Amino acid sequence: MVEIMEALAGAGALIRDSHIVYTSGRHGTAYVNKDALYLHPLITEQLCGVMAGEYDADQVDVVAGPTVGGVILAQWVAWHLTRARTDGGEVLAVYAEEEIADGVKRRVFRRGYDEQVRGKRVVVVEDIVTTGGSARQVLDAVRALGATPLGLSIICNRSGKPGEALFDVPLHALATVALDSWAEDECPLCAQGVPVNTSVGKGKAFLARKQA
Repeated sequence: MVEIMEALAGAGALIRDSHIVYTSGRHGTAYVNKDALYLHPLITEQLCGVMAGEYDADQVDVVAGPTVGGVILAQWVAWHLTRARTDGGEVLAVYAEEEIADGVKRRVFRRGYDEQVRGKRVVVVEDIVTTGGSARQVLDAVRALGATPLGLSIICNRSGKPGEALFDVPLHALATVALDSWAEDECPLCAQGVPVNTSVGKGKAFLARKQA
């Protein structure tokens, strides 16, 4: 069995004890860099094997994820599920793209993928969940086509909340990383003069704004 935290650290995807500026503008000490993970197909394949293992492969028709990272995960999870099937069937991999209509953001299946999802049994995958917005949009897109979401599998839950507080389907998270975070004007790291990490998150933009 692959050790999840070790695999993330080995791929350079898990950063701790640093001064991070998140997309929200809040500051914290930990970061999960999914882009670093996707550089390593062997590690990604291993993690997706664990994700696939949560399901009865014979009961899954399709794996769906949001663009962009969910495309990669959907492919690998579907590959593992296809190999695990006992009936020789194939599990398909699709992705849902972002769309803004009347000022409302949602996810939709294009490119003929809607017909592959319609009425099927679907596993939804995502890399990192903070608020869960993208994953919920995929779940909504699945249900809009009369399909049945069997569950949501993710690499990391950094929301600080249990799955049942975020979703109405079973959540399978490979790892949970608690993220301390503070508003910019309350950040103890800033008060201590700890340098901001500019390699991930919004550190560069934060420093540029401060210098301006």
